[in-house]
Amino acid sequence: MNGKLLAALAAIPLALSTAACVGTPGPVGNTAVPNPAKPVSTTAYLGKWYEYGRYEAPFQKGCEGVTAEYSMRDDGTIKVVNSCYKGSLDGEFDQSTGKAKIVEDSAGAKLKVSFFGPFYGDYWVLDRGPEGADGLYDWSIVGEPSGRYLWMLTREAQPDAATRTLLEQRVKELGYDWSLVRLTQQPVAG
Repeated sequence: MNGKLLAALAAIPLALSTAACVGTPGPVGNTAVPNPAKPVSTTAYLGKWYEYGRYEAPFQKGCEGVTAEYSMRDDGTIKVVNSCYKGSLDGEFDQSTGKAKIVEDSAGAKLKVSFFGPFYGDYWVLDRGPEGADGLYDWSIVGEPSGRYLWMLTREAQPDAATRTLLEQRVKELGYDWSLVRLTQQPVAG
């Protein structure tokens, strides 16, 4: 089992039940997690995402350069590939592969994700940007019911100032404690 990386699409509540394996979950940063704000189109969500920031989780501790890639599988579920570099952008590369399935009657905004065989955790797309010219969302905010886990994802490794400001504002509006956010180091395009 990969105890360090389950990055952006982590098996969230599963981490709570497997704390002995992956560590104790962090503090609750939102005591009233809202339901997702908008429907989510699977095709607009697929592709590569860069983690802008997160609540630090034991299974992701010290990860930098975090990415998540989503693609459709032949069985109708979504393939999830999370990657990071341990400790720094020059650290050891780590990767974990899992799968996700959309929760019925959730307008595509709630998923169940598994990195541990038959065990699934909640993954809620709490908010997301509009579809761009490429047909993809340009940002998303992901959480789950316990309020202990939060991820902000963007399509660019280095989002512009307007996107960074929007993400911070929206995370606060959703009820999350910004002081618990850890910004993720991402490579600068050269």
